[in-house]
Amino acid sequence: MADAAIGTRTIPAEPSAWSRLKTNRDWLGAWFMLPTAAFLFLFLAYPLGLGVWLSMTDARIGREGIFVGFENFTWLYDDPVFWLAVFNTLLYTAVASVFKFAIGLYLAILLNHHLPFKAFLRAIVLLPFIVPTVLSAIAFWWMYDPQFSIISWTLKELGLITTNINFLGDPWNARWSVIFANIWRGVPFVAITLLAGLQTVPPSLYEAATIDGANRWQMFRHITYPMLTPIIAVVMTFSVLFTFTDFQLIWAITRGGPVNATHLMATLSYQRAILGGYLGEGAAISTAMIPFLLAAIMLSWFGLQRRKWQQGEADD
Repeated sequence: MADAAIGTRTIPAEPSAWSRLKTNRDWLGAWFMLPTAAFLFLFLAYPLGLGVWLSMTDARIGREGIFVGFENFTWLYDDPVFWLAVFNTLLYTAVASVFKFAIGLYLAILLNHHLPFKAFLRAIVLLPFIVPTVLSAIAFWWMYDPQFSIISWTLKELGLITTNINFLGDPWNARWSVIFANIWRGVPFVAITLLAGLQTVPPSLYEAATIDGANRWQMFRHITYPMLTPIIAVVMTFSVLFTFTDFQLIWAITRGGPVNATHLMATLSYQRAILGGYLGEGAAISTAMIPFLLAAIMLSWFGLQRRKWQQGEADD
């Protein structure tokens, strides 16, 4: 009887693949990521793909284009205004990023010390980043005015100059002027982010270094900088990306002038695509920015490998 009972016992059915998929812990994260992935595809991947496709057509506003291959890129290769915009973009990004990093790191180290009114000083440092970009651009446009510039007026009162400086009328003056405005806007982001990184450095490391007789430069070189390397890689990647693709500040102050001296690739793309109506050509200029942005991301990736050093692991 016992053998018969055992023989008639039902074996539970094996769960289907869909049931296992719904309950598998390894897939739980993927399910939660699906809304974000859909959002990124809809608002990032699809526009990027559409832009690359438009760059290979002769599309204009109000007219669907036909596929022309790399004709737009060939035309840009022979366009001196495009190469001037590339030069301006690289100069603008390199100079502004270096100064933003240097000034931001200095402010972060300074604000990390015990200072009176430290919370108030941190709020003041954030002020340029909080103010809307267009308002900042208008303020700088007023300061750079050829007739009523507060900078020129101050320098004349101090006896340093005799005539107003032509900030936005001279090509090189205009370049340095917009670079200065970008530095003023971007320093707070770098400073506050690096300050947050400094808060994670254990004070015991500095105490041990002090006991060993290390000076401030040695502590910065062998403790502060190595510990901040992963954060520096991330913050500078974002800083370079934001600077390289800057549009609002340039367009509000100079609109790319004088004689295209401050045109960046982003502003030139807007001018050709939206104002000029040549969507294919404007998309080609935007697509030409992708290799530079990928290079910045790769530099960040290599910088993040230093995180293994922080965790006590060997570098690959």
